[in-house]
Amino acid sequence: MSTFKIEGGIRLKGDIHPQGAKNEALQVLCPALLTSEKVRITNVPDIIDVNKLIVLLGNLGVKIQKNGPGDYTFQADEVNIDYLKTEAFKKEGGSLRGSIMIVGPLLARFGCGYIPKPGGDKIGRRRLDTHFEGFINLGAKFRYEREDHFYGVECEGKLKGAYMLLDEASVTGTANIVMAAVLAEGTTTIYNAACEPYLQQLCKMLNSMGAKISGVGSNLLTIEGVDSLGGCEHRILPDMIEIGSWIGLAAMTRSEITIKNVSWDNLGVIPNTFRKLGITLEKRGDDIYIPTHENYEIKTDIDGSILTISDAPWPGLTPDLLSIILVVATQAKGDVLIHQKMFESRLFFVDKLIDMGAKIMLCDPHRAVIMGHNFESQLKATTMSSPDIRAGISLLIAALTAKGTSIIQNIEQIDRGYERIDERLRAIGANIVRE
Repeated sequence: MSTFKIEGGIRLKGDIHPQGAKNEALQVLCPALLTSEKVRITNVPDIIDVNKLIVLLGNLGVKIQKNGPGDYTFQADEVNIDYLKTEAFKKEGGSLRGSIMIVGPLLARFGCGYIPKPGGDKIGRRRLDTHFEGFINLGAKFRYEREDHFYGVECEGKLKGAYMLLDEASVTGTANIVMAAVLAEGTTTIYNAACEPYLQQLCKMLNSMGAKISGVGSNLLTIEGVDSLGGCEHRILPDMIEIGSWIGLAAMTRSEITIKNVSWDNLGVIPNTFRKLGITLEKRGDDIYIPTHENYEIKTDIDGSILTISDAPWPGLTPDLLSIILVVATQAKGDVLIHQKMFESRLFFVDKLIDMGAKIMLCDPHRAVIMGHNFESQLKATTMSSPDIRAGISLLIAALTAKGTSIIQNIEQIDRGYERIDERLRAIGANIVRE
C-alpha cells in the first residue's frame, strides 16, 4: 500500500490546471451504451474510479479507443449482456460506486440491467431506492438477490414514459432515470430532479445524441422518448471539487496560486462560500487568482451569530466540499459551525485533525464547531490514514501546513478522485513524495 510523505510549512506558488470532473465523467461515459454509434469524450480525468468504469465498459464489449490523454472514443455496437451475470462482473461492479450508472442505459436499450451492491466511500448510508423506484415507474420489474447483494431490473418490450416525483433530488438517481427514459415510449416527467451542472452536462450530451429533454437546469425535467440515439462529441467540465480543494490549499499554506480555466459559470456558490471564510479570490477571465494570505477572518451572520456552512442540493453547496472547508477553517480567525446534513460518517476524520492540534468540537455525526487558530499555532505533523476521497485531500492540505513530516496512508482513496496529485503539487513547490 502506498503512502505520501509530506514536509509541511512550505509556501507554494504557480498555476494549477484542474482535471476533468470525476462526478461528471462517471455519468457521461455511460450514454455510450445507448447507441451503436461512436461517442467521443474529452477531458476525462485519469483517476482510479473513472479508469475502473472504462475497464468495466470494455468488459461489457464496448470498443474503446484512447486518442490521447483524457480523450476516448467509445462504440457499443457489440455489447455482451451475458457478462452481467458472471462472477467477474459481480466483483468488478461491486468495487465502484459509479457502476450503478450503467443500469439505466442497459435497461433502456437491452431491456435489462444488473448490478452488485456498489462500493465507494464509507461515508454513511447511500441508498439506491431513487434509482430503482424510477425504473419501476417506467415499467421495469425489480428483483434483489439478498445473499449475493445483487440488484436487477428487467422489462419486456420498451419502457413507458411516466410522471414521477422523486423522494430525494439524487444526482446519480436523476441521471440514471433520465438515461432510461430517453428511449422510453411517450413522455416522462421528473419532478424534484437534481439540477447540478454535471447533470445538466449529461442532458445536453443526450440532446446532442438526439434525445428530447427540456427543463435542463431546473428541478422539473420533461423527456420525450425517441426510437434511437446517435453518436456525439462531448467535453467534460473542470472538477469543481478539485477547484475548491486548490482554493483551500492556497489559503491554508499562505500561497499565491492561480487556478486556470475553472468555468466560473458552473461554480455556483463555491467562490462566495470561501469568501465567507475571509479568503480573497479574484476572477481573472476564466481563472481564479488567490493571493498570499497572512490571515483570513470568518464572517459572522448579519445579527452577529456564528457562521454556519451546510450542504444542500444544487444550487446549494455540494457536500463534497465540506471536508475541505472544515480543514481550512482550522487556521482562520473566528469560529464556524459545519453542518454535514447528507452523510453521517463524513466528519469522523476530524479526530485526526484534533491530534494535529486543531480546535474542533464534534457535536454529533453531522455537526462540528471549528475554532480557528488564526495561524497563531501551527498544526503538528503526524501519521494518518485517508478514510475517503474528500477527507483524504483535507488531511493532505493539513499535512502541507503542519510543522514537520507527515505520513498519509491508504492514499489509494485520494487517487480515486485526484489525478497525479503529488506530481502537480511538486510542480508548485510542495515537498511530497509517494512511497
